[in-house]
Amino acid sequence: MTDRRDFIRDAALVGGALALGMPRAEAATPPVRPLDILILGGTGLTGPHQVRYALARGHKVTVFNRGRRNDRLPAGVTELLGDRNLHQLDALKGKGWDVVIDNPASLPFWVKDVGELLKERTKQYVFISTISVYDTSKPQPGIDESSPLVEYTKGDPLAVTQQEFMKDIGGLYGAMKTASEREAKKWFGERTTIVRPTLIVGPGDESFRFTYWPHRIAKGGEILAPGDGGDHVQIIDCRDLAEWTIRVVENRTTGTFNAAGPASPMTMAEQLYGIRAAFDGNRDLRFTWVPADFLATQNVAPWADMPTWIPRSDPDPISMSVDNRSAVTAGLTFRPLAVSAVDALEWFKAAPADAQARMQKSAGLPAEREHAALEAWHRTHPSAR
Repeated sequence: MTDRRDFIRDAALVGGALALGMPRAEAATPPVRPLDILILGGTGLTGPHQVRYALARGHKVTVFNRGRRNDRLPAGVTELLGDRNLHQLDALKGKGWDVVIDNPASLPFWVKDVGELLKERTKQYVFISTISVYDTSKPQPGIDESSPLVEYTKGDPLAVTQQEFMKDIGGLYGAMKTASEREAKKWFGERTTIVRPTLIVGPGDESFRFTYWPHRIAKGGEILAPGDGGDHVQIIDCRDLAEWTIRVVENRTTGTFNAAGPASPMTMAEQLYGIRAAFDGNRDLRFTWVPADFLATQNVAPWADMPTWIPRSDPDPISMSVDNRSAVTAGLTFRPLAVSAVDALEWFKAAPADAQARMQKSAGLPAEREHAALEAWHRTHPSAR
């Protein structure tokens, strides 16, 4: 598989729709000054990649989490156990690190608790936020780091509990991240780095929100493609995000950055045809582009049923028009789309059958619903065949 991946990477850099990334900044030599890094979380989607990259560059890594998935971590990592939801941070008391990277925090009190303990015990605090902090209800041509943020207006955000959050993740997620960013700046001030990723994809992604497409395209046949192909898509490979985060702390880069890929605007058509080129051995394949209004009559929803897709007619299309220039200037680079697609599918296929079944229920269109929607489209638009 290594030879095939290398071939795809080389082809992607020169091959039309596949050349949607920039050459990556490789870790050729360790940095001059090794850092003592604390990663809060470390076992989710980006965390394991951060850990491995940091170790490869000569840093010392400690992770703090509940210990439920630490089998994902390589040797050489110091593990501290606790539960931020229960305010159990005793393992952090009396210790200090050069850098703290906070991956999983979604609630402001999680950040507050860490701030109270480590405000004088670290030189830099990196908070992984989200582009969901932006208030997309306000019309604007695009989003940069100075755009208006969504706010929590029902009381003190520090009082929101995990139970309340889980009951209304969709309504609270962006506002809680906004409040968490402010909490980070309150405790760490100018030592704070805020990273706002768009949809994170690649090997290890259990949401199936991107992997649906390489999985479906690899199967071949007639594929329901949403819209007219011109809607914008923004994704970032988990490894690009993870590795750039480590380079950010090596450079002591602070400020706020949109970690949105690819390097330049990508349409839905470029995404699907780019993924198709990565699985070029399957010639029995064609995309049938179906307009958004017709898909709505078939109860085929953007994002959930048609992952990565938000139509231009949607009230929130600008969430796919996030300005990434500040992050690129700060050294963010991107793998080619083909590499992300192949690696994501390879990881998915290696997962146990029950895990595959669970992931496929979380996003994407089941085969029977895809077939029914295509049949309805062809019945009413016979010339579209």
